[in-house]
Amino acid sequence: MRAALPALLLLSLLSACRPQEVRPPDAYALSGTIAGDWGAAPRLRLALVGTGVPVAVTNTSAIGQNVVSSGPNTWQFGFDLPGIPAVTGVYQVIAFDDANNNARYDVGETFARNRQWLVYSPVSGTVDTVEIPEFLGGGELLPAMTVTRGWNLYDRSVALGAGNPSPFTRLTSYTLSR
Repeated sequence: MRAALPALLLLSLLSACRPQEVRPPDAYALSGTIAGDWGAAPRLRLALVGTGVPVAVTNTSAIGQNVVSSGPNTWQFGFDLPGIPAVTGVYQVIAFDDANNNARYDVGETFARNRQWLVYSPVSGTVDTVEIPEFLGGGELLPAMTVTRGWNLYDRSVALGAGNPSPFTRLTSYTLSR
């Protein structure tokens, strides 16, 4: 048994270090379309940006994703949503042109977002009003709302109430446009 332990340890280390599997866009937890004029040969990537409670700003594009051209100025994308245990937060997935090719959204890079907010809660209940960080446009306030444990979609273009926000485990209609 002791001889098998180093082999198992090595195998688990190798599997943890291998690159993430690239899947078709519709195989991810969040998928949709990116549209608009992004200029010549954009390096489109996606990032999860937002804020958690207590104020923990998130800006990460080191999450499994795939962006595939589907015609002129149109792309299909898929994006994995992380579990964020014990932290309530309000996030958006943004598309950005990774101009400096560092695989991270940097202020000043061209980006697109929408009016749909992804609200994560470790428990079902009421989320208090949240102020959006300045680098996301600031000044917007999300109202207090009732959410279900896990990921919830709040659409600011629809009245808050029954069905808004709505819980989801898979969302296939997240549209980003410039």
